[in-house]
Amino acid sequence: MARIAQAARVSGRPTSAVRLVAVSKTHTAQAVAQLAACGQRHFGESRAQEGVAKIAVMPDAAFEWHFLGPVQRNKARLIARHFHWLHSLEGLDAAEALSRHAHAADTTLRVLIEVNVTADPRKHGLSAAALPAFLEAYCTRAWPGLRLSGLMTMAAHGAPESAARATFARLRELAADCRRAFGLAGFDELSMGMSDDYHWAIAEGATMVRIGRALFGARDIG
Repeated sequence: MARIAQAARVSGRPTSAVRLVAVSKTHTAQAVAQLAACGQRHFGESRAQEGVAKIAVMPDAAFEWHFLGPVQRNKARLIARHFHWLHSLEGLDAAEALSRHAHAADTTLRVLIEVNVTADPRKHGLSAAALPAFLEAYCTRAWPGLRLSGLMTMAAHGAPESAARATFARLRELAADCRRAFGLAGFDELSMGMSDDYHWAIAEGATMVRIGRALFGARDIG
């Protein structure tokens, strides 16, 4: 948190503008509980069933759980009913399933659209070019149970500072363009930056950084 605060100050931003999401996927519930005892409240998981199992043993309402992986339709019910945030929306079919389950559970899931800014074929997410058409289609329908809140991306693995910052800056620009073009209220979240590049992401406007290895060490399992 001190490092995040320093990165925010250097960028002329308040520390409160950046939320730390501890990426606890593959780590034990005990490790998560130890971090929670230090005051951490936001946790990220990429596997629905694994995340739900941890949520069950950590039911404190003060915790917020973020789902980071691709949305499989057969897992949409678990995600909508147990998580507070989704960082990886990339399809209308997934939105329909999530909306239906969230509405049935009388809950609200805050969703971010994943954008593959670098056009990496190994990564999930919409291309930057496809984002406006997706939003146009999304905005023609009501989505009970969903609150569209912003965008998410990842820089290329091992990218130098200039390339990583260009990726993050592009996501910030895309979000601003979308807010103007579609009149999106509350479309302010930028989920970008991980253990190796979060300080550059903060400099480019990240509101959420997803940190796993720097908090938990290497993954416990594959």
